[in-house]
Amino acid sequence: MREDISIQAKMVRKFIQIVTSERLIGPKIQDGTFRKNVIEPPWHCPDKYNMLRIKIKNFDMEILEPPRVGTGMAVLQFHGGGYIGKMKNAYRDFALEYSQMRGGMKVFTADYRVAPQHPYPAALQDAYHSFRFLLNTGYQEKQIILAGDSAGGGLALALCGYLKKKGEKLPGAAVLMSPWTDLTASGASYEENYTKDPLFGNTRESMIYNGEYYGEQDPSNPLISPLFGDFTGFPPMLFQVGSIEMLLSDTTEAVKKAREAGCEVKESIYEGMFHVFQMAMDKMPESEKAWEEAAAFINELPELKNEVSLMR
Repeated sequence: MREDISIQAKMVRKFIQIVTSERLIGPKIQDGTFRKNVIEPPWHCPDKYNMLRIKIKNFDMEILEPPRVGTGMAVLQFHGGGYIGKMKNAYRDFALEYSQMRGGMKVFTADYRVAPQHPYPAALQDAYHSFRFLLNTGYQEKQIILAGDSAGGGLALALCGYLKKKGEKLPGAAVLMSPWTDLTASGASYEENYTKDPLFGNTRESMIYNGEYYGEQDPSNPLISPLFGDFTGFPPMLFQVGSIEMLLSDTTEAVKKAREAGCEVKESIYEGMFHVFQMAMDKMPESEKAWEEAAAFINELPELKNEVSLMR
């Protein structure tokens, strides 16, 4: 059956297949070694934007402020990387994309601690302290939009569960791109898409099986694998995922549970797309569409009027 995807998407997917299967580089990408050790050039902050990096507890936070802030809401972003990869320039590009929504938003990206040096619950603790930081600067819970991809998406959901467990108020919304919600790898797509997924498929050496994040802990703990938690009371959520991902069921099953719990949920499955295809930004029509959808979701959220002024 012919896949109705763009030529650009076919080219990117083929490139990923070649790189991840290459004998020397491929294994390092699959098991996460590349994510741990890659060194990037400095990220160029666009003119008239401000980027500030500060220390919070045991981790750093990056704050991106656009030339004009047109809303009292803000994005709190948790990056992906399988809980073993640190902050990368791709997530600064993500922050730039989010900053242009709602007439201009500040974006806070937590460079949380990662395994194996800092296994669970380090990332969750850092996510919680990130959320508390925004509250301490003057934002209300409902003014905070969580955003995360892959492990970062799972972390956003785990944070919601943690806040609920502590009896604290939850954020206003969440944008979840290919969230990793099931670290037990029990979903049907782990087998059904095993030979289709260009990033994680065709090997049991993939980082999704290594368990470095949860270590000796039970991976079915809802604060590690939020799929196994209770979604009741969670905020409006947008889930985006590719149809050929091994993590497809991480989204479809989470969406099912969220809807059963009465949550407001939007789910988009992008045909033929691979894990976090949104990284292609404006280089691929499917990625452009996904970002447009994210912007529409965020722009339609109700506005809270008490504006805050942060670090101006």
